[in-house]
Amino acid sequence: MVFVIGVFCVIAFLVGGIPFGYLVGAAILKDDIRKHGSGNIGATNVARLLGWKWGFVVLLLDALKGLLPTLATKLFLQDRGSEELVNLGAILAGICCILGHMYPIWLKLRGGKGVATALGVILVIAPLASGVALATFLIVFAVSRIVGLASIVSVTSFAIAQLTFMGKDVFEFGHVPLTLFSTMIPALIVWKHRSNIMRMLRGDEQTMKAGSDSRDTTPDSVE
Repeated sequence: MVFVIGVFCVIAFLVGGIPFGYLVGAAILKDDIRKHGSGNIGATNVARLLGWKWGFVVLLLDALKGLLPTLATKLFLQDRGSEELVNLGAILAGICCILGHMYPIWLKLRGGKGVATALGVILVIAPLASGVALATFLIVFAVSRIVGLASIVSVTSFAIAQLTFMGKDVFEFGHVPLTLFSTMIPALIVWKHRSNIMRMLRGDEQTMKAGSDSRDTTPDSVE
């Protein structure tokens, strides 16, 4: 079973690394999207360069590449192991999806910040907390129009919500993988946003206008 989980993790890493933003940019922009805007392959940069429609397409695809491998792993293991093993396999596959997105072998390890892909993963392994995170993102973004801020606050809210929902189970052996995921992945995503944080502290992080198709150079966040 360890071998099977390992295979799923490798597949998850490769699927997570599919650079949908890069591919959409190549198809629509007819150029390497990393040469334009912020130089990133995420949905936000795609939205700024190509419009919200294509940005949403990339956002959806990035979320699906986190959701599908994680769900496939969970379903395959469902009747083949204990609940702890099923959860562990799904969590490990989810982590590989996120890391694959952040460090895609297809683009020499230069990927995104993992927010959309992480959303797909947590919809499978922590649906209640994922709802809290999504609601938080939408509220913060609606108020601030700053994608980076909304991303940072939402992943933080996920960690707090999930640990709260787990209660005393946080420290139980069978739940340790989910506890570690719920703290380390949000921390990694926040770390990937360190340049956004510095710009926010300086007050020069630009906002995202609803329905904007403008071609600016603001660094993106939802990748």
